[in-house]
Amino acid sequence: MRSFLQLSGTVFRHMHGFVQNIGRTALNFLATFGRITLFSVTAVRWIFTPPYYWQQLHRQIIDIGYFSLPVVGLTTLFSGMVLALQSYTGFARFSAEDTVATVVVLSVTRELGPVLAGLMVAGRIGASMAAEIGTMRVTDQIDALDTLSTRPMQYLVAPRLLAGTICLPFLVLVGDVIGVFGGYLVGVYRLGFNPSIYLARTLEYLEVSDVTLGLVKAAVFGFLIALMGCYHGYHSGRGAQGVGRATTNAVVSASILILIANYIVTTMFFGG
Repeated sequence: MRSFLQLSGTVFRHMHGFVQNIGRTALNFLATFGRITLFSVTAVRWIFTPPYYWQQLHRQIIDIGYFSLPVVGLTTLFSGMVLALQSYTGFARFSAEDTVATVVVLSVTRELGPVLAGLMVAGRIGASMAAEIGTMRVTDQIDALDTLSTRPMQYLVAPRLLAGTICLPFLVLVGDVIGVFGGYLVGVYRLGFNPSIYLARTLEYLEVSDVTLGLVKAAVFGFLIALMGCYHGYHSGRGAQGVGRATTNAVVSASILILIANYIVTTMFFGG
């Protein structure tokens, strides 16, 4: 009887600890979600509140849009080439090779272009924003802005959010063209398609809504990337280790949010 009671007590303690861990994790998640929501609402409010720091906005647009173009271009180019090759290999099994051009253009404009561009920009820009703002936090430069009557959220965060939301759709639009061109190169020069027929198939089933979906996704992804970079950098821990942790968290959280937002936006467009 005593051994049974001891066993029951041990099981109860383990179950109690397990439930505590679940509750603690849920509460931490809700607290983090609330802090990010308040941070984003405050930052969006400062976007529309003068004074406007045009020089900061211009610098961020150049950094996000211009300097990210090579990475996005190479990623979408080879993704389009691989997609054309793999589609041809798969569709050849049931004699549907003629649909390769349509599959490439729809896949790139709807999914591959926005998602791959978002992930590449998240790795480059999200980390850069978190490291830059985190370093400013560690070296007390953000506190110095307060003493100079300059609001850090308005000066540092708002231009980055606006630039990310503006630039990523343009990056995706260029990436879509490059990705489709990559599929064209493989289709014509590797798989032997007629160039005019391939182009006709590319444009035959492409609709404005397909491109619009990709651009809407890109704008959402750009906002999320900038938001995560700014949030984790703004709340960075002290020292080099804190900045490194903020950089890692910014990239990981932005990548996860991109995939979640991708599903949500797709459901809004095609969920019926």
